[in-house]
Amino acid sequence: MVSKKIALLGATGSIGSSTIDVVREQNPHYAIALASAHTDFKKLFELAQEFRIPYLVLTGIGEDGLRERLRNDCPAPHLYFGEDELIRLLSDLDYDIALNAITGSAGLRSTLSVLERGIDLALANKESLVMSGHLVQALIAQHGSRILPVDSEHSAIFQAIGQHPGSELRTLHITASGGPFRSLPIENFAQITKEQALKHPNWDMGTKVTLDSATMFNKALEVMEAHWLFGMPFDQISAVIHPQSVIHSMVEFVDGSILAQMSNPDMKLPILYALSYPHRYPSQAVQTDLLKLSPLTFLPIDPARFPMFYLGIEVGRRGGILPTVMNAANEAALLLFMQDRIRFVDIFRVVAEAVEKTANIANPDLETILQVNRNIYHGLSAKPSF
Repeated sequence: MVSKKIALLGATGSIGSSTIDVVREQNPHYAIALASAHTDFKKLFELAQEFRIPYLVLTGIGEDGLRERLRNDCPAPHLYFGEDELIRLLSDLDYDIALNAITGSAGLRSTLSVLERGIDLALANKESLVMSGHLVQALIAQHGSRILPVDSEHSAIFQAIGQHPGSELRTLHITASGGPFRSLPIENFAQITKEQALKHPNWDMGTKVTLDSATMFNKALEVMEAHWLFGMPFDQISAVIHPQSVIHSMVEFVDGSILAQMSNPDMKLPILYALSYPHRYPSQAVQTDLLKLSPLTFLPIDPARFPMFYLGIEVGRRGGILPTVMNAANEAALLLFMQDRIRFVDIFRVVAEAVEKTANIANPDLETILQVNRNIYHGLSAKPSF
């Protein structure tokens, strides 16, 4: 008997593929009621056929001729195109939980649409909270929705906190692998290539998340996300490099105890926990042999090596529209880097200049957030030179 119907957003990406593996192993606990992808129609159609998914959305296909051909080839009863159609389906269809694995700022509207219905949201899209945490919290308070974190770090914190009230928490310790450049001499950073930046030592992730790990901007996003998810002030959230990625995060309580969640690095575990919460289903997807683990070590985050992390923390503290500005500038800078228009070390310069030049706006509404996001991203990515 199927217990939960899932709306899977970003089904063909890294997190989406791991979610598919979880659903495949946990049949018949779950069924996929809706799946979306940006442009990878081939993989989406294969998933629709395997899992009998009735509703599909391709958000990045704009050509009318291609749309018509895809409608003729689609194995699902219903195929739609564009973000507006995805939002409409999220507002109308019958599903029990949505998993938002859309990459970057493109996932924001979907997050808000799910929460407006009072439906649980398994969230892998950091940017939703970074850009609009105040709007998300207002919707949760109004509609009774729950966010179940999918990021391994926030899942670890969520599990460690359990039923303890905020008054018993001292510090949330978020761990970071340090990415591919945690030990590269800083004088070599100017020569970093795309291939080096995309080779993460521990995790198999999509392009944007892997690049954000290389600059450590991803860890700043996670601190901002933790601020909104757990209601903790920034001075009670820390980040530390843990190269082995076995401890996914820790919670320090007011009595000095520290609880950690540990496992071999694999996204299928936090995905399964988010989908099955408050239960735990048996799984063979992630196996951790304590006797085979290497020693677990911790290092501070070097400001000279990872200035994007410290800029992100400063922007998070200032709040308002600035997190949106920084995120949009970062997305544009990553595009420029991948197009060989800037060097790896220029990513920070591009982002820092965008933040410095933008006047802050306190408590922006959704229209303002989306407009500023578009303006910053398109303005930077369209520049002929830097």
